[in-house]
Amino acid sequence: MTLPPILQGRLRLPLIGAPLFIISHPALVIAQARAGVVGAFPALNARPAAQLDDWLSEIAEALRAPGPDGRQPAPFAVNQIVHRSNTRLEADLAVCVRHKVPIVITSLGAVEEVNQAVHSYGGIVLHDVINDRFAHKAIEKGADGLVAVAAGAGGHAGTLSPFALVAEIRRWFDGPLFLSGAIATGAGILAAQAAGADGAYVGSAFIATEEARADERYKAAIVAGRTQDIVYSNLFTGIHGNYLRASIEAAGLDPEHLPTSDPSKMDFGADGGAKAWRDIWGAGQGIGSIDAVTSVAALVDRLAAEYDTARARLALR
Repeated sequence: MTLPPILQGRLRLPLIGAPLFIISHPALVIAQARAGVVGAFPALNARPAAQLDDWLSEIAEALRAPGPDGRQPAPFAVNQIVHRSNTRLEADLAVCVRHKVPIVITSLGAVEEVNQAVHSYGGIVLHDVINDRFAHKAIEKGADGLVAVAAGAGGHAGTLSPFALVAEIRRWFDGPLFLSGAIATGAGILAAQAAGADGAYVGSAFIATEEARADERYKAAIVAGRTQDIVYSNLFTGIHGNYLRASIEAAGLDPEHLPTSDPSKMDFGADGGAKAWRDIWGAGQGIGSIDAVTSVAALVDRLAAEYDTARARLALR
């Protein structure tokens, strides 16, 4: 187990800020990278599509120089939805290749051609998976590493225990592996490593930051929410995911009696899913650890302090 070379010596914490549909944008990604963690955004967040080129130029320029403390910013990542309904994939991938995006995170399908395109300039591909079968497929098709999306993760998520999922993957794969699923504390990041992952993949905690492009009501709901406020359903996109109960109720739906959706209607085109993420708010089960809206820098400071405290506590035992 080891971090990929592109991340070695570049991170304050072994952490990737998960790409948040609609929410992640240059200001958030830049703040994350400057704080010492990987910042990421979905390519589909750039609308119109021509904006992707501008965003990548803006991020690269902002991360060119060291921060005030002299630390080199962490690398950034772009998430590509590889599902067939994403009609922008080919064009967006070409823009990423032109800008030599250091890390590409692929979701909802593993495609050799995408991996080859990223490898052509020396970039790496991490593919998110919800089970061991999908993990095998991703590596067989050329992904460099994996994001294990376990139970409790915000947005689209699996149902497997993080301990079981990481253990199964580590039986055969010793490459880069990040763990997602209800991680919102520094102790949780350390626990991901103890379980066998190289680092954590955190989303919901970054929604409640000043730099996140999220509705203020959404941020407030994250701060106020607890585990019991998370509802798991496939109604909104055709894929099972975790959402805030309050947003479902605000849409006039009963969270306890949601119908099921037809997965074949899943749509991640340029406009697909926008209503789901704009009005029905994704969040993970770890929101009970989020008590305030802060800057990204303050959040990473908190996580780093908690991480160090957890390590010290274990060393004393």
